[in-house]
Formats: sequence, C-alpha cells, structure tokens
Amino acid sequence: MSGTSLDGVDGVLVDFSHGDSPPLHVRAHAHEPFDPAYAGELLALNSSGPDELHRAALCANALARVYTQVVANLLARAKVSSSEIRAMGAHGQTVRHRPGEFDGTGYTVQLNNPSLLAELSGIDVVADFRSRDVAAGGQGAPLVPAFHRAVFARPGETVAVLNIGGISNLTVLAADGSTLGFDCGPGNALMDAWCQRHTGQAFDAGGAWAASGVVIDALLGALQIEPYFAQAPPKSTGRDLFNPRWLEARIQSMTAAAALRPQDVQATLAELTACAAAQATLRHAPGATTLLVCGGGALNTHLMGRLAAHVGDLRVESTQAVGVPVDQVEAAAFAWLARAFVERQAGNLAAVTGAAGPRVLGALYPAS
Repeated sequence: MSGTSLDGVDGVLVDFSHGDSPPLHVRAHAHEPFDPAYAGELLALNSSGPDELHRAALCANALARVYTQVVANLLARAKVSSSEIRAMGAHGQTVRHRPGEFDGTGYTVQLNNPSLLAELSGIDVVADFRSRDVAAGGQGAPLVPAFHRAVFARPGETVAVLNIGGISNLTVLAADGSTLGFDCGPGNALMDAWCQRHTGQAFDAGGAWAASGVVIDALLGALQIEPYFAQAPPKSTGRDLFNPRWLEARIQSMTAAAALRPQDVQATLAELTACAAAQATLRHAPGATTLLVCGGGALNTHLMGRLAAHVGDLRVESTQAVGVPVDQVEAAAFAWLARAFVERQAGNLAAVTGAAGPRVLGALYPAS
C-alpha cells in the first residue's frame, strides 16, 4: 500500500489460515521510503501538466520496482519463497479521484504496473480494486470498512475506526452489525505540505511544530465552511480537493494574511484534521465506546491529543492496542481484499460506497 501521504510503501505478509480475528496474523512487515524526487513527481501528477501520460507510465514502472523490493524484503524476513504466496494485493498510487463526476460515472486513477510487478516478483498480482465499485455507481472508497469489520468489530458494541493517512477516513462498526464508512476530510496531506514548505521537513514529527503554535480561529472557520464537511455519506475525497491551492486560497482571503506565523497555520491545520474527524465520529457513531486510530497520523502526539479533546468521553487508542500496528492496517486491508478476489467474494460494502450492490473487486495479473 502506498497512500496519499506519499511517504513510501508499506507491505505485509498475512496468513489468513487462522481467520480474520485479532490479533491479525501478520508474519512480516516492510517499509520502503520514496525518494524525495520521485514523491515530488507523484505529487505533481495529481494536477494537470505537460506530457502526463509519459510521466505517469514511467512512475508506474518505478512504483512496481519499489513494490518488488518490498516483497523481496517481506519474503526474506519471513523466510518463505514466492511460490508459497497465494496472491499479492497491490493498490497502486492514487493520483486522481473523481467518482460520479463529468459523465455520471467519473473515474479513479491509481498508477501501477501490475504486469511488471508479476513479472519481477513471480507472484500473482491482484490490482485495480477501486474502479469496479465506481463502475457500479459507487465512490470506489473507502474500501477498508469491510476489512475493519472483519478484524476490529466487537459483538454488541459500536466501534469507530479512524485511519489518518493523507486523507482521513472513518469506519463505524455498529453494534447491530451494520457498517458505515467515508472519507471525513484531510489527514496529513495539508500538514505535510505546509511543513515541507516552511521547514524543509517532509512531516511534522510528533506534531511538535504544530504544538508550538496557536490555532488561528478565523482561519479555522474559513477552512471549516468547505461544503464537503457537511455532505452526507457516501462520500470520498482526496488531493483533488484538499491540496495546497485550496489552503492558499483561504489564507489569502483573510486580512493580514502575510502576517500569519507558519507554526500557527500548522496548529490550525492539525485542529482542522482533529475537528473534522471528531465531528464525523460524534455525528455518525453516537453510541461508540472506542475510537481506534491507525495510519501515520496515529504517531502524531499533538494530533492525537487534539482528537481526544474533541471526542468527549470516547476512548481513543491506536490499533496497536488490539494487536495491529498502525502502519500495517492499510496494507493488511489490501491483502484481505486480494484474498476476497481470489475467493470471488465481494470486497466492497454498498452501504459504504454507494455502489449498486456487492462486487468482486480487482483484476488478476498472473505470474505465468
């Protein structure tokens, strides 16, 4: 899995022979960071530019090679051979996500070269998970709620699961067995971009820089009036909406914009992420007892503190507390979706994505 944070690739080797229940049997985990220049090119491809098809194709080839290195590391750490692996789920890198727009169907684009990945790894590859749901009238996202229910649901209890990657997505696992899920707003994407611009660092480690600032109430208010936040699920979003241009336009609309301290803007962006997630949780999971948090945002101490401050008595803890490290959940979800494809089981939840019904997600690229 390589997500909207653009920090690199996480891979896991998952053994499902013991079922889905926690602790999930992850036999190995590996992370491969993106070269900064490559991450910059992926980010650039989120917007229109010259020679996009050529650049996107080369980025897809490069991504397949990074994936291959992650797979090699996983096999070495687990001491297993490629012949022992039933299939690999390879999500690809999302660069555009516009379901339902333009012609009524819209599209979602994940850069990937699963043919090259199968050739290099010698393992069957399952890829292109989102487009089948979009074809069925769905958002194509989020796809992780079905996995969350399989792994994190608790009988007779409502549990919320919040993944904070570049974008934040919330899953509500209701006590009655129903599941709701949607993208609730920005995660790390805006904070990371602002941090890179003003400090040269790829991210605000632990949220220390944000903690050194104060929230600009007027700016927070200007950001929160974005219509997406009030939109009812099913809904999904991405860098197509929450990007530096979106932020800059709202900063420039303020009087004395030039006088804003960068660390105060960072504090405000952290508050925006925390408030959006908290408000979505309180609105859509009123009976929840626990909010489980995963993704890179779970490692941001300041952000986790602000989130806890906004959810009242709701217990906030990372997925590590229930046996799944925060940096393994998303990759494990796509291993789970690959298994669903192999067994010809639906991978989407129509109530989550808005699709016309359950669909088998993905396409197979055989190793031979």
